Amino acid sequence: MADSNYQNWTKDQLVERVRELEQQLQRQHPPTDGSKPQHKQAKTKPSSPTTTPAPSQPGTATTRTAPAGTEKKEKKKKKSSSKLDPSKYSTRLVALKLAYLGKRYGGFEYQAGVAVPTVEEALWRALVKSCLIWPDDPDKVDFAPWDYSKCGRTDRGVSAEGEGEGEGERDGDRKPVWDPVADEINYPRVLNRLLPPDIRVLAWAPTLPENFSARFSCWERQYRYFFTQPAFTPLPATMDPDEKREAKEGWLDIDAMREAAKLFEGVHDFRNYCKVDGAKQITNFQRRVFEADIVEVEDTGSALPYLSQSDFRPEGLRGEGTYPKVYYFHVRGSAFLWHQIRHMVAILFMIGQGLEKPSIVTELLDVDRHPRKPNYTMADEVPLVLWDCIFPKVDEAMSKKAAVEVHNPDVEGNANMQDGIDWVWLGEDKPSHLHGPSGMVDQLWECWRERKMDELLANQLLDSVARKADLSRRLAESGSPEKPSSSQRVFEGGNTAKASGTYLPVLKKQLLATPEEANDKWAKSKGFASAEELAKTKNWRSVIKANKSAGALDSSADR
Repeated sequence: MADSNYQNWTKDQLVERVRELEQQLQRQHPPTDGSKPQHKQAKTKPSSPTTTPAPSQPGTATTRTAPAGTEKKEKKKKKSSSKLDPSKYSTRLVALKLAYLGKRYGGFEYQAGVAVPTVEEALWRALVKSCLIWPDDPDKVDFAPWDYSKCGRTDRGVSAEGEGEGEGERDGDRKPVWDPVADEINYPRVLNRLLPPDIRVLAWAPTLPENFSARFSCWERQYRYFFTQPAFTPLPATMDPDEKREAKEGWLDIDAMREAAKLFEGVHDFRNYCKVDGAKQITNFQRRVFEADIVEVEDTGSALPYLSQSDFRPEGLRGEGTYPKVYYFHVRGSAFLWHQIRHMVAILFMIGQGLEKPSIVTELLDVDRHPRKPNYTMADEVPLVLWDCIFPKVDEAMSKKAAVEVHNPDVEGNANMQDGIDWVWLGEDKPSHLHGPSGMVDQLWECWRERKMDELLANQLLDSVARKADLSRRLAESGSPEKPSSSQRVFEGGNTAKASGTYLPVLKKQLLATPEEANDKWAKSKGFASAEELAKTKNWRSVIKANKSAGALDSSADR
């Protein structure tokens, strides 16, 4: 029976439930005047498909989804469906490498009761429909029974190019000799047929190390944050003759940003470069950054010719060619704090605009001098991409040494690890699965071209509008002359800059609570005397949950 707690249902599941109830009402109360029902029968797949066992290759469980819930004639009896019997099939632990465009999703991790869909929610539906997992309640997203782990999660709007997932159950001893690739289900092909076009499974791993965990076996995560040069459209010099041409608004100082990015490398306390959440009760903010740099992206597409006119370019601009150019902030590390990358990028943008010096990076890393984080705005989420996750192949002899170099912040070192997982990329089994008709490249081309046409049309419109008018003509003779705005425009990674009035330096902004104060405040709100007492409580999250449930029962009894 489906979970009746609608708070845990997704938006799509709720819509499907409403349709089912409407259909039931129409059948129970048909029109008496011979007219047709006001609502047409919805021809949709059921949100909770029943399944019948089907033959499978060793190591997998496959089923065929029964068309339950579709409209049938009353005279025809519905076939009874039976659930999959897991004991009849072998199962295995596999890893999936995902890529997705995160703009229309509310992050990767599933959250109950949230209207915006998540990537994990879409993945759950695809796994259930393909019968690669068979939960008792398909409507309730619960990965706990399936030996599931993820190497990282992204926030709302953030994308990923190569995130790893572990999913499935470990199998027992198999007597038949079989090919783990040729005799196995093509997991990417199966799931990509069911996933939205902006979520793709790129590869899968048939053989994983012992005790593999997508979270704890991942020793390096790579992020990229993309931006344009100029960051936003600059004003022509003819509109502001007093403006310093060597520091033209909208253009970024890439060299200064690169100098500042290198200061992030090494082991530092990043409490001033993250969002502190008392509910997480984090006490260690030291993280290791292997590499940080600003990199230009080559051959990024259409140019805007008006930006090449001298009226729009700062004097002494380094770098030839057409503009805008595209760059990204490249950062590699073993682990990151909540919103750490977006805070780092925000500071880099302030430096690139000449509002701060590169030394501000070092200042904020000095938590003895600056124990409280200044309340500055972090960068926009959409240009951020979790680019790759590395699972190194480490033998027993060197595992301790490697673990120290990567995870121990007290030891200096720079890891440069290669992925040790033997990924089976889509196309390596059959090239047509990648480049053939309906192959993944064909699917991604369709997704890319739709967005490319939007870019091209917007490009032509923007460039045409920017160059049409002759700014030397002054047709409005009457009235006072136009004065340039005194408000500082600040770029934060979004589609345009924001007017901020007179810019207030970072170190002069309002200071936030220290992590210790935030942790104490949250702990006290949950009934503890302090964060220290909470930390001494075994399974404190379970204690808080139990107290909350007991309080709800007491309130119900009082009524």
